[in-house]
Amino acid sequence: MRIGVNSEVCEAHGQCSVVDMDLFPLDDDGYSALGPDATVPEGEEDVAKIGVESCPVRALSVLEEE
Repeated sequence: MRIGVNSEVCEAHGQCSVVDMDLFPLDDDGYSALGPDATVPEGEEDVAKIGVESCPVRALSVLEEE
């Protein structure tokens, strides 16, 4: 599973990081430091989905597997 953040949409609410600080890191200004394409470690898929859904501006997304 892969997830990503649209940095142009992120408003630094930080709700994703509250779900899992390691999976959804923030930069020094509180914006997502996830990047546009990150692999979710095996076994963390459910947490990743919760983190993606927690974003109030929908800046995070689950990416299609190829």
